[in-house]
Amino acid sequence: MLRAWEPPSPEQAELRQRYVAHLEAHPDGLARSCSPAHVTASLLVLDPTLRHVLLTLHAKSGRWFQFGGHTEPVDRTLAGAALREGVEESGMDRDDLDQDPVPLVLDAHEVPFCGSPVDGGVTVHLDVMFWATAREGASTEVSEESLDVRWWPVDELPDPELSAFVGAAVRRAGRPAGRPAGQSTSPS
Repeated sequence: MLRAWEPPSPEQAELRQRYVAHLEAHPDGLARSCSPAHVTASLLVLDPTLRHVLLTLHAKSGRWFQFGGHTEPVDRTLAGAALREGVEESGMDRDDLDQDPVPLVLDAHEVPFCGSPVDGGVTVHLDVMFWATAREGASTEVSEESLDVRWWPVDELPDPELSAFVGAAVRRAGRPAGRPAGQSTSPS
């Protein structure tokens, strides 16, 4: 899936190569036990108007994030892992979410609260982020991993780092699922 994905920028192309190299070198590269880095999956959830994003106040970090986490043996794809995490952490039903199966963006970041790194190093999540729109009126519920779940206006996000991801999802929402960047179907 990562080899076939068309990155939206040269920086994303470099990250894709890093992820592919990691997975080629580590047969367990999707597992939490793969250290110091492993691939994770996340889901950015937008409302049908694309004016609000649903975020979770992560219990361990105390920060607002999109939904996501580690892959599990039941996950057949990274998109499936992202959807599972979105459902578990938002309290929504699978039927409440219309997910784009094509990755939105890759984001490699250090996670100080994730497991115990080997040799005193730092754990790195090689996150593959997907996005979905929620059905109007879908109910949410705070999970064990969260302190809160809340809709935020896309122009008033609690974490500036999320703005780029949300902007990319809103731009993608104007195209059919899987359509490459730059091929919008909306009138110019």
